[in-house]
Amino acid sequence: MLSKNNSFVDLGLKHHAILNALKDFGYKIPSPIQLRCIPYLLAGRDVLGMAQTGSGKTAAFVLPLLHNVNPKLMVTQVLILAPTRELAIQVSTVCSEFSKYIDGIHIVPLYGGQRYDIQFRALSKGAHIVVGTPGRLLDHLNRGTLNLFKLRSLVLDEADEMLRMGFIDDVENILSKVPIKRQTALFSATLPIVIKRVINRFMNNPQEVFIHSGISVCSDVRQYYCPIYGTRKSEALMRFLETENFDAVIVFVRTKSSTVEVNEILEHNGYNSAALNGDMNQILRQQTLNRFKNGKLDILIATDIAARGLDVGRISLVINYDIPLDVESYVHRIGRTGRAGRIGNSLLFVGNYEFKLLRNIERGIHYSIPEVQLPSSDTLNVRRLEKFSAQVQMQLQSDDLNIYLKLLSKIKLKTNLDIEDLAAVFLKMVQGSKRLIVSSDLIKKNVALPRKVKANIIDGNGNGIRYNKKILSVTCIKKNMNKKMSLYRIELGRDHGIKMQHILGAIHGELNINVYIGTIKLFSSYSTIELSRKIPDKILSDFNRIRILNKPINIRFLGNVLSRRNIT
Repeated sequence: MLSKNNSFVDLGLKHHAILNALKDFGYKIPSPIQLRCIPYLLAGRDVLGMAQTGSGKTAAFVLPLLHNVNPKLMVTQVLILAPTRELAIQVSTVCSEFSKYIDGIHIVPLYGGQRYDIQFRALSKGAHIVVGTPGRLLDHLNRGTLNLFKLRSLVLDEADEMLRMGFIDDVENILSKVPIKRQTALFSATLPIVIKRVINRFMNNPQEVFIHSGISVCSDVRQYYCPIYGTRKSEALMRFLETENFDAVIVFVRTKSSTVEVNEILEHNGYNSAALNGDMNQILRQQTLNRFKNGKLDILIATDIAARGLDVGRISLVINYDIPLDVESYVHRIGRTGRAGRIGNSLLFVGNYEFKLLRNIERGIHYSIPEVQLPSSDTLNVRRLEKFSAQVQMQLQSDDLNIYLKLLSKIKLKTNLDIEDLAAVFLKMVQGSKRLIVSSDLIKKNVALPRKVKANIIDGNGNGIRYNKKILSVTCIKKNMNKKMSLYRIELGRDHGIKMQHILGAIHGELNINVYIGTIKLFSSYSTIELSRKIPDKILSDFNRIRILNKPINIRFLGNVLSRRNIT
């Protein structure tokens, strides 16, 4: 008989590669839904899982289905449907993490917004597990680029959310195209009538698993969220790190690549940090954790899975750089601080289109998280001057100041300066790349544009830009009306939540370049932008490092635009 003390081996998981991955990520005891679902799914039974978001259900179906996959059979054996591209990416990442020691297994995510040629190439190489959104999966089935004739198992994740988003017809269409003899698992927080209809039509006597949510948050953690509109997350992160007092910080991101990217930003700004992700072997992971525990590292950037089992008492601040997609992940993240009677702090960055996720978290923890504003330039200036003053005070205790006093008389200047002017010059010299005084206008990037009115935007060159919500295009009012332009395509559009100011902010904020901008047009799945010709190749390569709303833009050249006298 299964009990809460059973291990994953007791549930029937015998695959050494999966067990080694579980050990790497600190999984020891199955959660209630994993305890109940894994044995049934291993045995090939249909399962109906009723659990709130954040109950650990992803591992509950990923682990047994991975266990049953035959890597030598190069056909799609598992299909997982998710309502959003974010969840599809997350589930695909979990599959990759747990299968990292399984040789030859291929996992392919399919979702709207990603270029078709990337997905065609991935599918042509073979995919044992496909994770995707209903619309894009149905599209591939209709094109014949996805073949499910050998499908063994199908999972509907967050079925009620698919219903709410209007995907239920697509889901039923997909279910009608897959083999009748298959295993089906459906997970949902609620059971609307339409979902019951799907269960009755497409599932074979499913084993029902009902899990009551018991999520709680430690009372020793002070929680806050900060709305991030136009401001780059990296800038917001730097501001909070400068103004907050902390012993050690863990910064949570959604993907392995983000751990590396954020770590590079932190190291560039002088912080003692390191990335922690699933690509690290156990030796390197343990070395990184030891450095973090003994104070040789101040900041750790980690994914949810990589941080499993992390227990470091000196963590006083947790920053959710990427908002978690479920309540359990949020609770696990902020539970890294506020331990052993110490008060911890948790900060959550929330983008313009992520407030639904914030409200879901608040409902799950039964707490309204208070808002905190991005630290102002004045606050940043005060903090920098405080730190600099402390450094000066420390140097006053040095016993070798006489050496430098003698140097003062040897400095030869063309003009006579009093001691205050000379001190001001030295202050300017020693500040380096991090200025002691921050211009107040930098904070304006965090202001969102009005949603239903025309707005005038000023770009980095001082050129006026007309922004018209109705026609969804902007045109730069150039000083040189005869400027020759080239047309480019960006693989992000309205369906991805992209707005004009996001694109403009990326060009002038991220790249900090002087480039003429022509017409920008937003379509449902992509956008087009006119830029001045003869842009250096290095700048174009820099474009593809830009992420808007944490999504790569994948810019590509379409052709040159005919010259025109007036741009309206």
